[in-house]
Amino acid sequence: MIPDRLRPVLERTTPLAERFAASGHRIYLVGGVVRDLLLGRDMSTGRDIDLTTDARPEETKRLVKGWADSVWTQGERFGTIGCRKDGWDFEITTHRAEAYDPDSRKPVVEFSDAIEADLSRRDFTVNAMALALPEPVLIDPFGGADDLAAGRLRTPLSPEVSFSDDPLRMLRAARFIAGYGLEPVPELTAAVEAMADRIEIVSAERIRDEFDKLIVVDDPSAGLWFLADTGLIDRFLPEFGKMRLEQDPIHRHKDVLTHTIAVVAKTRPDRLVRLGALYHDVGKPRTRSIGDAGVSFHHHEVVGARMTRERMKALKYSTDDIEAVSRLVFLHLRFHTYKMGWTDSAVRRFVRDADDLLPELIELTRCDCTTRNEKKARALSRRMDELEERIAELQAREELKSIRPDLDGNQVMAHLGLAPGRDVGEALDFLLELRLEEGPLGTDEAYERLDAWWAERQAAAGSTA
Repeated sequence: MIPDRLRPVLERTTPLAERFAASGHRIYLVGGVVRDLLLGRDMSTGRDIDLTTDARPEETKRLVKGWADSVWTQGERFGTIGCRKDGWDFEITTHRAEAYDPDSRKPVVEFSDAIEADLSRRDFTVNAMALALPEPVLIDPFGGADDLAAGRLRTPLSPEVSFSDDPLRMLRAARFIAGYGLEPVPELTAAVEAMADRIEIVSAERIRDEFDKLIVVDDPSAGLWFLADTGLIDRFLPEFGKMRLEQDPIHRHKDVLTHTIAVVAKTRPDRLVRLGALYHDVGKPRTRSIGDAGVSFHHHEVVGARMTRERMKALKYSTDDIEAVSRLVFLHLRFHTYKMGWTDSAVRRFVRDADDLLPELIELTRCDCTTRNEKKARALSRRMDELEERIAELQAREELKSIRPDLDGNQVMAHLGLAPGRDVGEALDFLLELRLEEGPLGTDEAYERLDAWWAERQAAAGSTA
């Protein structure tokens, strides 16, 4: 009796498996799809299927031709042929028995006829399982199903061999610890601690992509603690480990690392929000001081934004990502002056400075409150509710998200008889300040205020001539 959860995948793969079998070859579902099927996850919406076969790439290309809607061969030299059928993507890889240059991640690919050899080179036992097709039979030479049931994270071979093959697997372990609730066996943790320096041969792009996958799991806390406790994170994000400040026994300031991980976990699993939460207090170690009033971190948002920018550049994030996350870090404390009383002008500036990141900034600000003091937490929540209500009211009246001066550059040039240049830019800056301070002026009022500003400017220029 085939479990219902297997049917969507088998329906898609059986015709392909029958083609391979008719040519004397075996083909297997492999890796994450098998793991998720064992976990009972819904596979009906899946669109990416990994398979492995004893057929060589040339033979695989021949077998999928005429069945697949399209075929791609970019990974052929590593044994992988990709194809698409009815909107589903399949990657079919010849069994591998890879060896690696110890100073590089680049594999020297050796093909194998044995599924067991292929599975032995995979990252973790829970991913080293295969399902033979077309009649589904589980192939599990390393006890991955038992490890999955027991919540245990192991490598098929020794962790030293696995992590030497691909040091990125040490970082990937954190994602499986957090995403699947797996507990690493002691020898795996010990290997990461001993081999952490090996991550330095991995490209910044691969580290960035794997780390991003970790921070968007439902609760990345356990994975982040694993990276911090093993010291692995110090090799690619050293600022993070430095947030584990010694607690001040007199003023009892909370540990910044503990607070940071708590904030990350509270935010929704959106990549930019989570990155903003991760970096929001990164400037605290550099700005920490202890005085009569207690612990302070003056201007840590300014320092932190600069540090965020530098670290994200090193990890090869896109310019848009760097700008967005550093802006969240820079603005994350702005709301805390709200309790002093904000004018409508201050609300407009908050919205304008946040721009399209306003929802993310509000969420980060809310989640930044990790105090156990219920009274303090309720007060902060009420103030944020009030601010959001004011933003909505002003938005309805003034279209806050598109705040612009009441006049555009062409109107300024035509009215003052100016050519494009610095004077026009300064005039627009003046009008924008008026717009932020006073709200919409209207065209006639804007022209009058512009005339007064220009006359005063001309007079000042004449007196200094």
